Amino acid sequence: MALDKKFIDQFVNVTSYAALASSYLVGKKNKIAADKAAVDSMRSELNKINFKGKIVIGEGELDEAPMLYIGENVGYGNDPEFDIAVDPLEGTNFAANNLPGALSVIAITEKNNLFHAPETYMEKISSRVKESGVIDLDFTVKKNIYNLSDYLNKNPENLTACILDRPRHQKTINDLKKLKVKIKYITDGDVSGALLVTNEKYNVDIFLGIGGGPEGVLAATALDTFNCTFQGRFLFKTKEDKIRAKKMGITELTKKYELNEIVSGDSIFCATGITSGDLVSGIKIEGNKFVSETLVTHKSSNYKKKLKLTKNISYKD
Repeated sequence: MALDKKFIDQFVNVTSYAALASSYLVGKKNKIAADKAAVDSMRSELNKINFKGKIVIGEGELDEAPMLYIGENVGYGNDPEFDIAVDPLEGTNFAANNLPGALSVIAITEKNNLFHAPETYMEKISSRVKESGVIDLDFTVKKNIYNLSDYLNKNPENLTACILDRPRHQKTINDLKKLKVKIKYITDGDVSGALLVTNEKYNVDIFLGIGGGPEGVLAATALDTFNCTFQGRFLFKTKEDKIRAKKMGITELTKKYELNEIVSGDSIFCATGITSGDLVSGIKIEGNKFVSETLVTHKSSNYKKKLKLTKNISYKD
C-alpha cells in the first residue's frame, strides 16, 4: 500500500510545525506574515520526507498569499508519488486577531486521486449522512432540512446548521430561520465548519453555503473517512476563472461533484490547531517544547483520531 500508515506521523509533523511557526504571530494583526511562516515551515517539513509529492491545491491567489504553488514538487524521493492539497494557515484572520479556530491543514492521496480545484468559490453541503438523496445541492433549504429531520429523527427546530456569516447567504439564513433551525455562524474557516458535522458532540447537523473551492476539497478528504455526505459545485464569476478551470481539466463548469469524484482511493488528512477552536486545541508552548493537537484521518485503515503531541521546538530530522 503506497499511502502507508507510516506516513501519518510524518504528515502530522508537517502540520504541527507549520502551526507552531504561525503561532508566534498570533494576535500580531499581520495575516500575511502569519501565513508566510506556516507556508515556509510546511515546505521545509515536506522536503524532509522520502516521497515524491506534487502540490495540486496550493495557497490561494485570492488572498495574494505567499504560495506553496500549484505544481510545486516536494519531498526528496522518487516514489511513492502523492498528490497534496495544503492550507498552511486556514483562518488567517483568526490567527491575526487571536480568535478561535485557526488551523494548519494538509490532505494527501496517491497520484491522480485528488481533485485539482481552482482558487474560486464553491457551493457546498455536508452532513453525517451515508445515504444518497437525503441532502443535495439541488434541493431547496426546506427540502434538505425536512429530509435531514426525518433521517436524524429530529424536529427542524432541534437541528443546527453551520454557515459562513456573509451577505451572500442572507436568503439561506432567512429560510433556515423560517424553519426555526438553530444556526451556528462562522466568520472564516470553512474547512473546520464542514467538519463539525462529523461528530454529534459538535452539535452541528448540516453545513451549507458558499466558500472556497480548495477548502471544499480539503474538507471532503476528511469527510470521506467519516462516511459523511459532501457535494460541491464551483462558482465561476469571471472569464479568467473559467479559463483557469479549463486549464486544470474542468470542462463541466456547472457540474455538481459528489465526494467520490473529489477524492478517491486512499487518503491522509491532518488539521492541527493554531488557536483553539471547536475542532482542535491550539498550540501551547511549555519551555523548549510545544503541545499540538491534530485531527487525523487515514481512509484505508478507517483511522480517525485526535493526536495530542509534545515535541521539541527545534526540530531536526
